[in-house]
Amino acid sequence: MRLPRPFFQLPVIIDANRLKAEVAALPAEAWGAHPDRLTGNSAAQLISPGGVETETLHGEMLPTRWLAAMPYVRQILSSFGVVWSRSRLMRLAPGAGVPDHADINHHWYTRVRVHIPVVTWPEVRFHCGDEVVHMAAGEAWIFDNWRRHRVENKAPHERIHLVADTTGTSAFWRFACGAKPPRERWPTLAWQPKHDVQPMTESNQPSPVMPAAELQLLVGDLCAELVPSSANGERVGAFAMLMEGFVQDWRQLCGLHGVGGRGEAEFRKLVSSVHAAAKTLAEGLVMRTNGVSALHVLEARVLKHVVLGDPAPQVTSGARSDGSTRMAAREGGDASAQMAVRGDGLLDKPVFIVAAPRSGSTLLFDTLACSTGFNTFGGEAHWLVEGVEPLRPGAPGVDSNRLTATQATTEIVAAIRQAAIARIQGTEGRAPTMGARMLEKTPKNSLRISFLKQVFPDARFIFLWRDPRENLSSIIEAWRSGSWVTYPAIPGWDGPWSLLLPPGWQELRGAPLEALAARQLQKANEIALDDLQQLPREDWTAVGFHDLIADPAATVRRLCEFADVPFDEALRARTAGALPQSRSTHTPPAADKWRRNEAAIERVLPAIESCYQRLRALR
Repeated sequence: MRLPRPFFQLPVIIDANRLKAEVAALPAEAWGAHPDRLTGNSAAQLISPGGVETETLHGEMLPTRWLAAMPYVRQILSSFGVVWSRSRLMRLAPGAGVPDHADINHHWYTRVRVHIPVVTWPEVRFHCGDEVVHMAAGEAWIFDNWRRHRVENKAPHERIHLVADTTGTSAFWRFACGAKPPRERWPTLAWQPKHDVQPMTESNQPSPVMPAAELQLLVGDLCAELVPSSANGERVGAFAMLMEGFVQDWRQLCGLHGVGGRGEAEFRKLVSSVHAAAKTLAEGLVMRTNGVSALHVLEARVLKHVVLGDPAPQVTSGARSDGSTRMAAREGGDASAQMAVRGDGLLDKPVFIVAAPRSGSTLLFDTLACSTGFNTFGGEAHWLVEGVEPLRPGAPGVDSNRLTATQATTEIVAAIRQAAIARIQGTEGRAPTMGARMLEKTPKNSLRISFLKQVFPDARFIFLWRDPRENLSSIIEAWRSGSWVTYPAIPGWDGPWSLLLPPGWQELRGAPLEALAARQLQKANEIALDDLQQLPREDWTAVGFHDLIADPAATVRRLCEFADVPFDEALRARTAGALPQSRSTHTPPAADKWRRNEAAIERVLPAIESCYQRLRALR
């Protein structure tokens, strides 16, 4: 939310010691990776859609199991008298930070984030606009997240904040931004052992179609932030006229169909035409306050939210009498499905990096993704497959992440391709480039190659492999960290599950951690190689992680030739020297780092010897 100045400290004192004790009592499994996989960043979910551990912002907000075990945190949140949206504990490792950015998506138009430091140090600094503050333990702050902001933890210890999002009541805003009494008169939120309360949480659901009045507010706010100049004055005016016409046409459609979901195809057609026109008119236009491109704000704050849900048809787990998977009817669905099957140029010859988990796929993905020759989803796209209910583990016939071509029904193919078109993006979150290759790297896809080939018939695959000893050690460390949990709970398994779910995982209950890691590595590599060897040889290639590290320029140039993508200036610059550390690195690289787990690894190496031989033969 935009505020009149970068920071406001709230006049209240929190019992930092009590708060710290509740946070310290959380188990390691409460902490998961940052949604953007920022190095050194992790989070524990307290309020989330449905009360489950997810990073989505859509759905009824409910307390999670972790908040249920934190009575003082519930008292703190309840004391503000506001309705809370997503709320978390955010942790920064020693030396880690949050890079410079501005929060521009729809969620932040009406919400502010309250920060309450739990564990902090004088070296921790919060930058917003032109101001820098240190938020001390037991204080409460809000800040203008529309401005560019960043956080740095230069302390040799971790930093933890309680962060909670709210729109705030009138009383809250008077309390937060009004005149402050002397500090000695600030109220203290003392721990009350017999006071069991539950904070109020958001339950309202947006309408299927955004009302015209809200759209007018959003585009009006966007246009007010445009920076006109002698060079772009005409384009600023033309862009503002486009937005005015958008609102007028939207209001007419709302008058005709209402906002309950009828006429979806017409609403989406209008969105597509406005988006296409804006791509040209918004070139070079930026926001006055934060310098973000006008097109990026239009997409993230407006266009992605004017019609609820993905344009993909909703595939359900129900079945017709003939046994085929059914697809819920949606207005305009047939035309959308036909568009998805074609791909309209965005899905031509997609490239999938397939690899065992923790084998270096993030480093390879980030390297290739810097080129405008690739479009991406901004990171791993678990939702692309598991957003389709019949493909999730636990659905009939699906007990792991393994999928085959027979499961790619016509309806499912259309659903996945439409979801891909809806969320694909270009470099740095820009609009996707027509003719560029879609690039994806979710490790679970190593178990889905034949399935993906059915969904994307002209797909190409880059098989990445790593020395199994190093790979096993990294998988073991990922499990121990609790930062790579993919399934918080699975029937028949004790506790959360990390990384991909291989066939036969049920046999591993009670097995030592190294046995889990070995099964994940073995199945990911062997199933991937089995599937790849059924494809034409020109549709896949292999690359060793050590080759990528040793000679990144030659390796990436070869992969670009394989993918039919230019080895452009961005890739030349990226590979001119040693590649930067991967954003998913758990601990800094070091020679023979795997030996920290050598004894455990040696116990399982005989079981994966045949897999090891197949990988070495790829050289």
